Amino acid sequence: MDALIVYPQNKEQLDALKAVMKAMKISFKQTETAYPEAVVQGVKNSLQQAENGNLSTYTGIKDMLEAK
Repeated sequence: MDALIVYPQNKEQLDALKAVMKAMKISFKQTETAYPEAVVQGVKNSLQQAENGNLSTYTGIKDMLEAK
């Protein structure tokens, strides 16, 4: 079965959605962030590298793959 990701704009919408899903016996999982923790950590690491001056010029995917 398909899954849905919803983005309520306020607490009232969130509470209404939860009430409807509970009434219809639809299982759901609530999380505080829309991104997996690995993605959030990767962005934080990249921002820290940039602050430290550890930057490299991106010239294309081919150059990036050949550098490894």
